Amino acid sequence: MVVGVDGSPGSEGALRWAAKQAQLTGAELHAITSWQTPSAYGYYVDYSDADAAAEAQKTLEQVISKSLGTPPSVPVVTSVVKGQPAEVLVEASRSAELLVVGSRGRGTFTAMLLGSVSQHCVQHAACTVVVVRPPQKTDTRQGTE
Repeated sequence: MVVGVDGSPGSEGALRWAAKQAQLTGAELHAITSWQTPSAYGYYVDYSDADAAAEAQKTLEQVISKSLGTPPSVPVVTSVVKGQPAEVLVEASRSAELLVVGSRGRGTFTAMLLGSVSQHCVQHAACTVVVVRPPQKTDTRQGTE
């Protein structure tokens, strides 16, 4: 089972869901994050590929610790891959039985829509895809119209 992790609340939820599913089914859990060389639009940036990869690895480890505890509730194999997130996840789906991704909710109407990465994965993955949406925020005010 592969889960995409980017540090967003949606990916944290996807990681928690995937960990529970892996625990229930005995599946091996692979958490993947991707990175790209930062562009500076023609300006020199003192930021190497090694720096970008290290930052991505740090984010991945922090999200795993925050979402699953230390040590994690299930064993997690981590991968940091250079590339565009949707393409990295679709490639990883070729050797998986299940791909789990988060969806970034953006408000009432737009929360119904999938983000570009999750949409791409749903359309192009080589295995079943589960999209975990963040919990809906409810209006706790009473007696208002």
